[in-house]
Amino acid sequence: MSEVLTLENEAIKLRSEGKTTEEIETLNKLLAVDPNFVRAHLQLAVACLKVAEFERAVEHAEKACKLEPEDPFNFTSLSVTYQRVYAGTNDTSFIQKAEHAMDLARRIQSQAGH
Repeated sequence: MSEVLTLENEAIKLRSEGKTTEEIETLNKLLAVDPNFVRAHLQLAVACLKVAEFERAVEHAEKACKLEPEDPFNFTSLSVTYQRVYAGTNDTSFIQKAEHAMDLARRIQSQAGH
């Protein structure tokens, strides 16, 4: 697990330095070690958006939701990813997807409160 955390910290440092390509490479290395590390998928979604790799951004945000479907944060992140993909592509189908993901986040959150 320490290798995973070391790579995650390296990716965070690269992000803070504005080195998005290197951040993506590091996160891919991390996922080669642990393909189910949700935070890496979420970070990759954000990084891929920065370099207009919209399809990959969606894949990673959706993967985070599949890995931890009980976490409303993942669905909120997915909604934001869909919104940014819409902004970058003008594909209106992402508006409905964003609304659906946010609705799921709210439902999960409300169920957690009961």
